Amino acid sequence: MPILDPRIDAYIAKSAEFAQPILTHLRALVHASCPEVEETVKWGMPHFMYKGMLCNMAAFKQHCSFGFWKAEMLLSQADTKTEEAMGQFGRIASLKDLPPKKTLAGYIKKAMQLNEDGAKAPAKAKTAKPELQVQDYFLAALEAQPAALTHFDAFSTSKKRDYVEWLDEAKTEATRLRRLEQAVEWIAEGKSRNWKYEKC
Repeated sequence: MPILDPRIDAYIAKSAEFAQPILTHLRALVHASCPEVEETVKWGMPHFMYKGMLCNMAAFKQHCSFGFWKAEMLLSQADTKTEEAMGQFGRIASLKDLPPKKTLAGYIKKAMQLNEDGAKAPAKAKTAKPELQVQDYFLAALEAQPAALTHFDAFSTSKKRDYVEWLDEAKTEATRLRRLEQAVEWIAEGKSRNWKYEKC
């Protein structure tokens, strides 16, 4: 008999009406495919553990999601709908949106095998941020204040980026000029853009 976590019972009970049969179906399928599975709640969502993280499910206002911890090793990129929603099966609004039981059970068994084999999920590749482009008018204003330019040159790229983006986000020219004046003043004092919130 499966061991059920009462927190997941409560999670399903408080989910939207459309979501309850989906979550109940997924939970039963995981237990049927992996009788030794353990239930838990992580990051506020139901998770299923078998020799490590196996899979998880979640309910939102208008859809549910279901996903595998090592999805990249289970499903081809063409078979996933990660751009639509969290998990690999897109926005699940009804049981019809799920793959057939047999297909899902096969994925669960493969995920179990990966955990038994000690396979590690591939590390996510970090996407490099574009090179920082400092606006000409900002550079000119900094050059007019030698102390500001010295501090700005010594700032880390992320601190510089905070100022550059703050100026870029200004909706009007008046706001941009106000921000520019404030930025040069703070930088001349060696302050980062968010200095008020930094721990002393």
